[in-house]
Amino acid sequence: MTRVVLASASPGRRRVLRQAGIDPLVVVSGVDEDAVIATLGPNATPADVVSVLAQAKADEVAAGLDRSVALDCVVIGCDSMLEVDGRLVGKPGTADAARRQWHSMGGKAGRLYTGHCVLRLRDGTVTEREAESATTTVHFAKPTEAELEAYVASGEPLQVAGGFTIDGLGGWFVDRIEGDPSNVVGLSLPLLRRMLGRVEVSPAALWTC
Repeated sequence: MTRVVLASASPGRRRVLRQAGIDPLVVVSGVDEDAVIATLGPNATPADVVSVLAQAKADEVAAGLDRSVALDCVVIGCDSMLEVDGRLVGKPGTADAARRQWHSMGGKAGRLYTGHCVLRLRDGTVTEREAESATTTVHFAKPTEAELEAYVASGEPLQVAGGFTIDGLGGWFVDRIEGDPSNVVGLSLPLLRRMLGRVEVSPAALWTC
């Protein structure tokens, strides 16, 4: 059976796959995201950035797989970033950065970009590759200062793209979205289905539950 390898530590992405019938092998890459972004130059679009990062993560993980896995598997790499007011942001990382992020985006709309890379491996070799990005528009509420402090104190916004979630505490502060909700979690099922089709893998063949 073809194994699915998720090149991401994101619990949201793993949850999306599990809820869709796939229990992936999680292998986290050690890609230096800042170094990759620095190679792109100032004219790179947000879609370019997340797509290249997704490919870099998938490539690194694929290169280090145990041979027993690499005989027959699909590696999925992803990267997400939020664009608000023309500024592209990833994970805040600190409480102060999360506060600043929410002060800048509360009451506004942002575009969440997620890059996807699918590598098809047979006999330890990458035989097919697909890379594409998906975009979802997110309309944010404006939390009160007390609500924002409670949210930051939870720790949730520190390690997620854009400093928010829609499937956790952050969902209280999202008024609506335009587009695919699973993309906001970090992995677009509609896009992944199409990409798997192009490498001749049916999602149904990957179901484990």
